[in-house]
Amino acid sequence: MTNSESDSREKRSGGGRRKPMAAPEAMRRAAEQLSGLLGNEPDSVSAVKKTEDGWTAAVEVVEIERIPDTSSVMASYRVDLDGDGELIGYERIQRYPRGKVDR
Repeated sequence: MTNSESDSREKRSGGGRRKPMAAPEAMRRAAEQLSGLLGNEPDSVSAVKKTEDGWTAAVEVVEIERIPDTSSVMASYRVDLDGDGELIGYERIQRYPRGKVDR
């Protein structure tokens, strides 16, 4: 690792002491990074959970827009982030019509 890489990491981490990421920041990062990969804007983040290695979030995305809106096809993705908030994996968990109500 070069000195500039080490300096850059220290700046990002606050001089060597990394402040733990809060849940709202993990939610934003999960949604932003998934959006960049899929090219679709996330509709919502329906869950976020701290893990040993970082965070896991469930992000809802409109995959196919239809009229009426309730017939659009949604997808739920599990997004895994490391302790720095960088995406380390994602997986589509399910697809469902937007108008579907959980029972």
